[in-house]
Amino acid sequence: MKNGTVVHAEGGDRRNYRPLISSLADGSTPIRVVEGLLSVQRFSVLYIADLDAIAGHASNAQAVAEISRHFPDLELWIDNGSHDETGVAKLLSYPAARAVIGSETLQSVRDLEQMSAHHPGRVLLSMDFRGDELLGPQDLLQQPQSWPSTVIAMTLAAVGSRAGPDLNWIGRLKSLAPQTAIAAAGGIRDKADLAAAAAAGASAALVATALHAGTLKAGDLQEIAGLPVGSSSS
Repeated sequence: MKNGTVVHAEGGDRRNYRPLISSLADGSTPIRVVEGLLSVQRFSVLYIADLDAIAGHASNAQAVAEISRHFPDLELWIDNGSHDETGVAKLLSYPAARAVIGSETLQSVRDLEQMSAHHPGRVLLSMDFRGDELLGPQDLLQQPQSWPSTVIAMTLAAVGSRAGPDLNWIGRLKSLAPQTAIAAAGGIRDKADLAAAAAAGASAALVATALHAGTLKAGDLQEIAGLPVGSSSS
């Protein structure tokens, strides 16, 4: 989400994201886009990246609050760049929210541990990768015992690219923390990609482009067993 509008995230170059054009919604206002996603399937989770807040600008808190009011049954995974207790506590004021802590804005592993301890079950970690590089504290990969129960494998260059999921990082993260739920994010095109992500170790997936473009349909989702799919709104 950027400037109150849902944008098409593509390749991780946030400066050039443009308003979303979707087969599911007339326009790119957040409420209409979420309604469109829910017309495909009654997703239980919606991932929201507040790109303005992540970049240090004014947040889209009003739009997020509106989504929370309109869709009280949706669990919201929200990444707004929060990396300390104050920011996370404010974000978790939404009843069904979980705070996504992006590694690219995280200051230290200790900070992650403290936020997770203060808010059990409501903090997620997004491991943000650009190619083979982890963005953020490098010792995150050496301390999987410090990770929360759910970790997103976020391959930024693959977001919106239709290049397929990064099976390498999904598998590596799962091997480091076998008991952790890994959510695949970036590049998923169709049900074959969902199956491949599950085989690599993902127990969930964040999908946006494939839904908006119509390459992943309701029937496809029904055929995929054992991999919950959360819709994504950037």
